[in-house]
Amino acid sequence: MLMPAAPDFGPMNPLVENLEETGIVEVAQHGWDRQGLIPLWFGEGDLPTPAFITEAAADAMRRGETFYTDQRGILDLRKEIAAYMNRTFDIALDTDRVSLTTGGMSSLAMAMQMILAPGDEVLVIGPIWPNIYSTVEINGGVSTHVSLSLRDDDWHLDMDELFAAVTDRTKAIFVNSPGNPTGWMIEQEQQQQILDFARERGIWIIADEVYHQLVFDRDVAPSFLQIAEDDDRLFVINSFSKSWMMTGWRLGWLTHPAALGPTVAKLVQIVTSGVPQFLHRGAIVAMRDGDHVIKQLRDRCLKGRDIVFDRLDAWPRISSARPKAAFYAFFTVDGMDDSVAACKEIIDKCNVGLAPGSAFGPSGEGYLRLCYASAPERLTAAMDALEGMLGGPKA
Repeated sequence: MLMPAAPDFGPMNPLVENLEETGIVEVAQHGWDRQGLIPLWFGEGDLPTPAFITEAAADAMRRGETFYTDQRGILDLRKEIAAYMNRTFDIALDTDRVSLTTGGMSSLAMAMQMILAPGDEVLVIGPIWPNIYSTVEINGGVSTHVSLSLRDDDWHLDMDELFAAVTDRTKAIFVNSPGNPTGWMIEQEQQQQILDFARERGIWIIADEVYHQLVFDRDVAPSFLQIAEDDDRLFVINSFSKSWMMTGWRLGWLTHPAALGPTVAKLVQIVTSGVPQFLHRGAIVAMRDGDHVIKQLRDRCLKGRDIVFDRLDAWPRISSARPKAAFYAFFTVDGMDDSVAACKEIIDKCNVGLAPGSAFGPSGEGYLRLCYASAPERLTAAMDALEGMLGGPKA
């Protein structure tokens, strides 16, 4: 049967039309409806948002808090975010530097919209969450890349290589720490080196610190906010999604120089017109009363990490590093050279959904990503299923 010809809509924006679908989505579409499949491909756990958070939002809705609200978030929530950041990082952050956004992705998009002109470069440290590349491209920018290296059971950033990759077109350096997919965590010394370098050259730093609470060897990951001045060229991206199990709420916040607050408000107005007020109420309660949620999730992820890596470390075809943060296993498989094809084969043979490393930038091919923010029994079942395919001897 002949397929109907695609309609001719005339010229479209090539920056949008030429965007490629991520390999994660391609793999998920391959296995989405499989009966009994264990889905470990996306960056979220298997628990719903805690009831005390959802009830706060529901109560606000019942009270009639369903109208338009402040573009940058109601002041009560911005105060709560500032207080949270101040006690978490021992800093003094004012509410005029905080804006609520529709998820961390919206924060990233607005940061790019504010600083990029056509042809500007953003230097990305990878392997990295794939949406960063699309966000740069759709705003007319060009992504350049420096890769972490896996050695001595850890991920390492070569600072000389990073700084050598900067050109006269570099507008920003993008740092995701703790990192997705690697779990790499930058230390304060390297943050200071990047900040000093960026200051000298007038380069922006865009720091994705969404996983700052999901660390296993300390209370919290280092933040650029702990060493930066208020007017440094710095954006810090955060989200309610991970630590408070609120992925579907699409709530994040952007920390920015105070002078950019009105610009952020204009962008919010144009794109989303703001976050619903009843969702603000859930976020306030999460941030104010949810420290126990973060601790429980961290404990759950630590157990999950060790379940997964105790098995991976015993499989001779696998090379990996047990991460200090986030909730992903990112590992190579000896003899694998097409991670998308490998993920589809794993679905077909093992009924487990993983994410392909090729989705995470130029240095990701050859790797697979597994999210271990799930119940121990679910992870054990997944590793049992994977062992027959991945646990054998090297080729």
